[in-house]
Amino acid sequence: MLPGLTRPFAMIAVPGGTFDMGGKSWSDSSLPVHPVELDNFRIGEYPVTQALWTAVLGETNNPSYFKGADRPVETVSWEEIDRSFLPALNDLTENTRPPRTVYRLPTEAEWEYAARGGLQGKNESLIYAGSDVLDEVGWYDDNSHGETKPVGLKLPNQLGLYDMSGNVWEWCNDWYGSKYYQECLDKGTINNPPGPEKGGLRVQRGGSWIDNAQRCRSSYRRNDAPTFRNDFVGFRLVLVSLPV
Repeated sequence: MLPGLTRPFAMIAVPGGTFDMGGKSWSDSSLPVHPVELDNFRIGEYPVTQALWTAVLGETNNPSYFKGADRPVETVSWEEIDRSFLPALNDLTENTRPPRTVYRLPTEAEWEYAARGGLQGKNESLIYAGSDVLDEVGWYDDNSHGETKPVGLKLPNQLGLYDMSGNVWEWCNDWYGSKYYQECLDKGTINNPPGPEKGGLRVQRGGSWIDNAQRCRSSYRRNDAPTFRNDFVGFRLVLVSLPV
């Protein structure tokens, strides 16, 4: 565990498999549903907390509006995560993580597969990450009191992952493409889809404390410029094997 952390830095194993990505949401950007195949990966039990962020980048480097060691770090841009936090984390953990692995942001497909419970949730088709009742698993506009909450206070999903619906939006690695789902469907089952090759916006998933329930659906997609920062946007890590 990195110095300064108040809870273990836990990464949950997600066995690979196939699933139907996308579905009914508040907008058509989550359609069409298309088959995806993913390899094994690990994903953070919680969104990255302020304790983890400052353990990596220093106590004076906490950008969050709602301060608290066990609250999600927020007001962080995609670029700041990619250029500062991830390189520093991978450097600090070089001798403690499994060989030939790396921490990065999840792809949109990895995020949704994990939110849906992986193989364990494949046949349940729950609306949110772990339940059809958002109050059981997530903080959103009806119950958040207008702020983020410490992670892990609601029920987890089938994989033991917390706060994947609500609390803070979570950046994904992918560029956003409005036609990407259709392109994937046209190609058949896609293995480890990385998202479009280029774009101007990055994907966010999961909903937040300021959003209504529909925006917290596991299928719902949002996007913003890589430089965007706000107090309702954070992120979660994955640990993946490097290509051979």
